[in-house]
Amino acid sequence: MDKAILGRKVGMTSIFDETGLSIAVTVVEAGPMTVVRKKTPERDGYSAVLVSFEDAPKNQNKAEAGVYKKANVPAGKILREFKFSQPDKFEVGSKINCDIFAGGDVVDVSAVSKGHGFSGVIKRWNQRRLKMTHGTGPVHRSVGSTGANSTPSKVIKGLHMPGHYGHDNVTIQNLKIVKVDAARNVLLIRGAIPGPKGALVTVKQSVKSK
Repeated sequence: MDKAILGRKVGMTSIFDETGLSIAVTVVEAGPMTVVRKKTPERDGYSAVLVSFEDAPKNQNKAEAGVYKKANVPAGKILREFKFSQPDKFEVGSKINCDIFAGGDVVDVSAVSKGHGFSGVIKRWNQRRLKMTHGTGPVHRSVGSTGANSTPSKVIKGLHMPGHYGHDNVTIQNLKIVKVDAARNVLLIRGAIPGPKGALVTVKQSVKSK
């Protein structure tokens, strides 16, 4: 992986390309990230770059406070590490901005999806409701039968039932960056990405694109 950055989802809009075609894009306020530490195989057993995102006060444990103090950089709100293929080009204290990407790059975007709480089968699995007349009773949105009572005499594993819906780690692959606005630290990514507005997102170089 050569490129990766953290950001916040701002929302969706649409722009026009050179041919006048309207393109739906997601606006991501990406970076800047500060390099806090470089992990090496000799000391840590693997190579990685530890970065901080969003300079903001936060309750930190002694380990995190020690990392920031040793690097002599302001404490950040988010602390993440990335396994770049060329970690030597990053120096402790340097900034990683959104201009590491360019228009046309293909990326994978990860975030925590929007949470919907405890939901029924109609909202969670898009099932149909029962008819509203002819004595159906107060079970119009119920789950219905969950299996036979003789064989196998149990609820089959994986059956679609009510439960917790959303708030999962989701990755959308092979999305295209339409435009990079380095002056405002903004990426315009074609299509929708997971998470509500303001969600923390990770934009990485695609692992499956040619």
